[in-house]
Amino acid sequence: MSNVFERPSLWQRLRPVFSGFDLPLMLGLLVLATLGMVTMYSAGFDHGTRFVDHGRNMLLAAIILFGVAQVSPQRLMQLAVPLYTLGVMLLVATALFGITKKGATRWLNVGVVIQPSEVLKIAMPLMLAWWFQKREGQLRTLDFVVAGLLLIVPVGLVAKQPDLGTSILILSAGLYVIFFAGLSWRLIIPILMAGAIGIAALVLSGDAICQDGVEWPVLRDYQKHRVCTLLDPTKDPLGKGFHIIQGMIAIGSGGITGKGLMNGTQTHLEFIPERTTDFIFAAYAEELGLVGVLGLIGAFTFVLMRGLMIAAEAPTVFTRLLAGSITLSFFTYAMVNMGMVSGILPVVGIPLPFISYGGTAMVTLGLALGMLMAIAKSRRLMQS
Repeated sequence: MSNVFERPSLWQRLRPVFSGFDLPLMLGLLVLATLGMVTMYSAGFDHGTRFVDHGRNMLLAAIILFGVAQVSPQRLMQLAVPLYTLGVMLLVATALFGITKKGATRWLNVGVVIQPSEVLKIAMPLMLAWWFQKREGQLRTLDFVVAGLLLIVPVGLVAKQPDLGTSILILSAGLYVIFFAGLSWRLIIPILMAGAIGIAALVLSGDAICQDGVEWPVLRDYQKHRVCTLLDPTKDPLGKGFHIIQGMIAIGSGGITGKGLMNGTQTHLEFIPERTTDFIFAAYAEELGLVGVLGLIGAFTFVLMRGLMIAAEAPTVFTRLLAGSITLSFFTYAMVNMGMVSGILPVVGIPLPFISYGGTAMVTLGLALGMLMAIAKSRRLMQS
């Protein structure tokens, strides 16, 4: 009789908390975290406390990831509407009462200073995944129109701050959900063709439209300068083109195997601007070369493939759409950062996941990957 009422051991009570984690995904994230710590030490050992602070931020992201992974997908779905509503309200409050720094109104004082646009990086895919879950099996064109409106409102508010980088990330996260929900290729292909034609026209007419006095509709002057600098950074090599030129020099000078950790001349002679944040990829490529870059891209690709596999195996529309959007958004961060540092894309201030220094970005990363892990974990626990 005593065995019937025997209390479970501590491990038996904690086992559900630690079980069900997706080991391949954890392995991929561990590789990226290790590369991030090594790179930060190499690029920032003579840059104050960046290495220690990066480790602290990474530990915080790991704790957040572990905590969010315990939340069921059903609970995540319940949080979608309140979180989206709160995020939009904070963006409106920022537009009305926000703190302006360097011409941008991106911050709001609510007792502590916050950047509300970060909330939408998480809330946007949650909201749209919830929306399409509610319309499972009865999707109409109108449903995609409503989804587009839900997406455009926060993107427009963030772009108006102005914060082009964050608005692109929120827009891409929402578009990924809409794409996975079944948007017709008949609508996608014309948009892609129009984009390709627009880029080609921009490149061919760059000299004419980048002249002083030529105004661009919609875009602000600094955004115009970013695009024009991308087209020809040598026009202002000591000014607006300095970042891109020095980044490309650092990447090219790394060669096949790199100059070795802590031996990057462009990095440690302060030629690379923001060498521990947005431009850390240039420092990484200089010191580890093409071999290191291919390894980093391989690690990101592994996480991408594993995340898409988790999405494909997810049991509900909500979890499939959310997992797919989180995975592609994570990959977008990496590819946009590498592209802008390499001179392929405009400089928009997007960090390289796990590698770049930044507390807010690391917290957002922990939240997003925690939700992806929660989806993988729920499926494994259902099968066991």
